[in-house]
Amino acid sequence: MKSKTRALTGVLACTLAASVLAGCAPAAPTGSGSPAAKIQLSIPDPLTSSVGVTAQHFAEQVKKSSNGSVTVTVVPNGTSFSGDQNAAVTRLQGGSLDALILSTSVYASVVPEMNAISIPYLFKDTAEEAAFLSGEPGKALKDKLAKKDTVALSFLTRTGREITNSVRPIQQPSDLKGLKIRVPGNTLWTDYFTKLGASPTTMAFSEVFTGLQTGTIDGQENPIEVPWTNKFSEVQKYVSLTNHINDAWVLALSSKKWDSLSEDQKKAVTEASAETATFKTGYDDEQSKKQLDELKAKGMQANEVTASGLEEFKAASKSLYPEFSNLIGKEFFDQAIAFTAKK
Repeated sequence: MKSKTRALTGVLACTLAASVLAGCAPAAPTGSGSPAAKIQLSIPDPLTSSVGVTAQHFAEQVKKSSNGSVTVTVVPNGTSFSGDQNAAVTRLQGGSLDALILSTSVYASVVPEMNAISIPYLFKDTAEEAAFLSGEPGKALKDKLAKKDTVALSFLTRTGREITNSVRPIQQPSDLKGLKIRVPGNTLWTDYFTKLGASPTTMAFSEVFTGLQTGTIDGQENPIEVPWTNKFSEVQKYVSLTNHINDAWVLALSSKKWDSLSEDQKKAVTEASAETATFKTGYDDEQSKKQLDELKAKGMQANEVTASGLEEFKAASKSLYPEFSNLIGKEFFDQAIAFTAKK
């Protein structure tokens, strides 16, 4: 009995002082022996938005795939970069932000080829966009971001962008004549909406609701979840399903944070990001239908564009191909057009 008691005492002592007593092996850290890592993931939108739900899903997947050795904390509403998305890209490159989910249209300021994703009517649907982003064009874009100290883990699709306004339904380009439509501060958008006859207006997104409310702008364009999340039904009457442009999100780590991870942790984070990309495409497809129904229930009038109007929208885009080629870079522009032409 005494020998058993001495043995038990020895085990307890070994457990309590594993780091200092010879012959006592310390408990293995969670996650294949790698020191624990913490990642702050900054996003521009609320936790209830599509990107917020996706970011939280990614955090859960990372925890599972790393066996708990990597913890991701989501920081919503652009609070970690004061809402300045261009500054967020710069801070990620410098390493003062760990991780970021932002639109490809913002990254286009440092990698012009990102604009290829948003060539109007390049993709017939989100599935084709997903194939583009996971294929050779997407790999080429990741390589270009890597040169900017940005490790793009995955691209996350978005549903097509629609136009809302309070003047009239949009069924063909002529319906946009003279309307002040808020667009991102990106030349591709301003060139295209100018071609359509609108008056494109760049404005910080944080100011859009007030701009719509006061009539400073007549409308805006975004995936359907944006007017739903931001309650634009309170200040907009029409939602027109133009599906004119696709963009995407970039889920990225700074090179500094990436280099601090072990090989096992890098593998776990990469696997989680791939699963998250698949999750988001399915989630958005399901939610966008519900969100449109809710916008209509709140009084917004929804309309499809006419068949002839759709052809006019597409023709306006093709007429700008020389300008888009210069903006994007001819080599990658040609690659993008060739990729979708095969589909």
